[in-house]
Amino acid sequence: MLLRFATPEDAETLHAMIVDLAVYEKEPDAVEATPSQLRAQLQQSPPPFQALIGEVEGTPVAFALFFHNYSTWRGKPGLYLEDLYVMPAFRGRGFGKALLHKLAEIAVERGCARMEWAVLTWNTPAIEFYKSIGAKCVSGWNIYRIEPSTLVRNTTD
Repeated sequence: MLLRFATPEDAETLHAMIVDLAVYEKEPDAVEATPSQLRAQLQQSPPPFQALIGEVEGTPVAFALFFHNYSTWRGKPGLYLEDLYVMPAFRGRGFGKALLHKLAEIAVERGCARMEWAVLTWNTPAIEFYKSIGAKCVSGWNIYRIEPSTLVRNTTD
């Protein structure tokens, strides 16, 4: 198993796994990102996100897409894991754990105060996996989201 940072050349592969993840998360039509957008964003300096790719014999089978946020209370950056995905045929082989371990190393190297992510409440396999590696659910917080159409409407009202 090899873990490496994604490059612009990985855009098609990354996109395919993002679509697979959306299907798994019961949102098959939700992916608006395109391979060309991902490629262009990975070419930016700095890119808006980074991703680790997990490979077996040169074939990508997993990814972890992340970016930095900031903790005002701690005065340090944080690492936010947007997506973690392992192709079904490769689950249970340690790819998820290896990706999270590498992300933890990156967070420590970069002086991050913490690493965070969200998980769907019905995704019991993921929840159990995260608990097994020592992750804790943050109680007392709810995730809020506002869509662009609402943002635009709120700026014109």
